[in-house]
Amino acid sequence: MTRRRRVKIVATLGPASSTAEMITQLFDCGADVFRINMSHTDHAQLRELHDIIRGVEAERGHPIGILADLQGPKFRIGEIDDEPVTLVNGQVFDLVNEEVPGSSRQVALPHPEILSAVNPGNALLLDDGRIRLRVKDSSPEMIRTVVEFGGELSSRKGVNLPDTVVPVSAMTEKDRSDLEMACSVGVDWIGLSFVQRPEDVAEARKHTRGRAALMAKIEKPSALVHLEEILELVDGLMVARGDLGVELPLEQVPGRQKQITRAARRAGKPVVVATQMLESMIKSPVPTRAEVSDVSTAVFEGADAIMLSAESAVGDFPCEAVSTMDTIAQQIEREPFYSSIIHAQRTEPETTSADAISAAARTVAETLNLAAIVCYTSSGTTGLRAARERPMKPIIALTPIKNTGRRLAIVWGLHCVLTEDATSLDDMVDRACRISFQENIAAAGQRIIITAGVPFGTPGATNLLRVAFVGRDEDLPDS
Repeated sequence: MTRRRRVKIVATLGPASSTAEMITQLFDCGADVFRINMSHTDHAQLRELHDIIRGVEAERGHPIGILADLQGPKFRIGEIDDEPVTLVNGQVFDLVNEEVPGSSRQVALPHPEILSAVNPGNALLLDDGRIRLRVKDSSPEMIRTVVEFGGELSSRKGVNLPDTVVPVSAMTEKDRSDLEMACSVGVDWIGLSFVQRPEDVAEARKHTRGRAALMAKIEKPSALVHLEEILELVDGLMVARGDLGVELPLEQVPGRQKQITRAARRAGKPVVVATQMLESMIKSPVPTRAEVSDVSTAVFEGADAIMLSAESAVGDFPCEAVSTMDTIAQQIEREPFYSSIIHAQRTEPETTSADAISAAARTVAETLNLAAIVCYTSSGTTGLRAARERPMKPIIALTPIKNTGRRLAIVWGLHCVLTEDATSLDDMVDRACRISFQENIAAAGQRIIITAGVPFGTPGATNLLRVAFVGRDEDLPDS
């Protein structure tokens, strides 16, 4: 199974896509990683979905990544009597720290941490930003606000605080329980929601203990302030444009998307662009032209993966959404401008022998028009370095470790194959040539370039570069 594109596709599972048959179809249509949203999934369902995905993986013989997305802290107002009520521009509206009947004049806000954190002049957004309040005065008992943009308000609507850092962990007790369960069943990635500062990531690191890779979802303005420090502590980033588009002015989101994507690319860590990429396909079998352009922008930007949320979780056309995303990505990567745009964004390699080897492999492969770059990787680091170079030649990542192959399934351009580690130089070359041929990436008579580490089986020891000819089928050694 070889994808004809470099960018990966993440598909969210939900009521429309939770059966073995549908998950198999989504994989066949192009999904490389499956996201399980823990906001809507209990532990029994998590285990069931995990087992189904691993069954599909075994049937198709190709590593599949699983991302468990934690809910994170959710701030909501209390109940409103005779809902909905209408808030009018310019009126005073109070949020109080006690159970009071909600009305057009006040509502309960059962989050004392918010009341102690906001200051006069701060903004509060209700119902995904549809209503904007400005703090006039605050105390531990009440926040008095003035309505800037009014509208209808109902019970339990969400609260966003774009210019306030709330002193709470990014992980709730539910998240800790969900994370422990996800790690125990064997998911590959943990999505950490509502990260505000590096300490949020450090806490999650303690709980994962290396059992899963950690992906920080950037959806708070405060996370952008600390982006570099957060990036140092995580294994990947997600541009979570849903809440980011609520807490930032909408016109700033495209620029922040580029900022996050390029920071992750410089660091050589995978970055996922998410939310509303093909939103209209929840109800329509075809996307809008604007959505096609949105997906194309992420592909041109060199994002590692693009994600479907409601489109595949609850939409009427989950397989069509994945197929459409796959088709768009393939077409964009064939465009004559694609390689020059990717090349222009490439950063200099780090001053290590492994990075220099990866950069040299890309240069040699493109200069000599080789069929593929083959890298042996145990921990996944060599695979990440190869992808960081964004070569225009296919990359085959050979690993003896299942978990490594599964984590790398989300990484740009990597075609992961599980195989035993090489035992000698001859075995290294023979194995790389045979797999390149069997995976229909290199033909007999073509050449490939191989990167590996000597002594073999030593993680992080990439120090060898070799160009090899791929022989005829009958000349290739058996497994």
